[in-house]
Amino acid sequence: MTLAVGQEDLLLDRAVREVVAAAKAADADTDVRDLTPDQLQPGTLAELTSPSLFAERKVVVVRNAQDLSADTVKDVKVYLGAPAEEITLVLLHAGGAKGKGLLDAARKAGAREVACPKMTKPADRLAFTRAEFRGAGRSATPEACQALVDAIGSDLRELASAVSQLVADVEGTIDEAVVGRYYTGRAEASSFTVADRAVEGRAAEALEALRWSLSTGVAPVLITSALAQGVRAIGKLSSARGGRPADLARELGMPPWKIDRVRQQMRGWTPDGVAVALRAVAEADAGVKGGGEDPGYALEKAVVTVARAARSRGR
Repeated sequence: MTLAVGQEDLLLDRAVREVVAAAKAADADTDVRDLTPDQLQPGTLAELTSPSLFAERKVVVVRNAQDLSADTVKDVKVYLGAPAEEITLVLLHAGGAKGKGLLDAARKAGAREVACPKMTKPADRLAFTRAEFRGAGRSATPEACQALVDAIGSDLRELASAVSQLVADVEGTIDEAVVGRYYTGRAEASSFTVADRAVEGRAAEALEALRWSLSTGVAPVLITSALAQGVRAIGKLSSARGGRPADLARELGMPPWKIDRVRQQMRGWTPDGVAVALRAVAEADAGVKGGGEDPGYALEKAVVTVARAARSRGR
């Protein structure tokens, strides 16, 4: 029995594929039944898992187990109490309060659990990308992994596909330049590219990247979010005590390579400049969320203000 818990579709599908592959490796004739809640009516599971005259092996996959009817949940719990040797049961459950009784019953029955959490944070997607390269037996620099996440965005399937392409096409260590060659259009349209150019005081390049981003469909709210992250990182590092990147990384919750990047970006900044930039980003955020008539203008104004703030030292 395998219990895959979470809402990340790619990871859930991988959990199913791994179980099916193992079953097929043991018996190529294994029958696979992949079922949704509407297909698993009361009595269906008992029928699927009843002993066969030919000792047929089966993998029974139950998707969205949290949505099963009360009667079907009873059937599953009965089966969990006395599982059949020739049956491999895979329950996919979103986690959370809905259907928690079934989740607890599967855990109590000793099901092998696979975590499949939704990766909503950039740091999670960065860790996923690094793990994909490691799993492929390849080396990629931290900057390359970050560039790939910035270019691809939040879709884990696309990230996994991009890693596979780079691994197949490129020999040796994969660096930021390689990622740029493959994904230059998307990377330049990235909200993080806009933010990086702005906090570095490169207003013209930031505005060019902004217009490209908007023309390729990047959501304005992602750009204000990236600007906010960039300015906050400047503020955090400028107020932190000096030390090695590894020590500062632990203190500030940033990877060491990012500490080095932010150190380079913060050279022209002052505390007043950070405050001005944060206010400008907050105003732009309100503008793109309905508080203004022209999100593009609100973003351009914020980018210019942030870039000027980046050059505030010495003025």
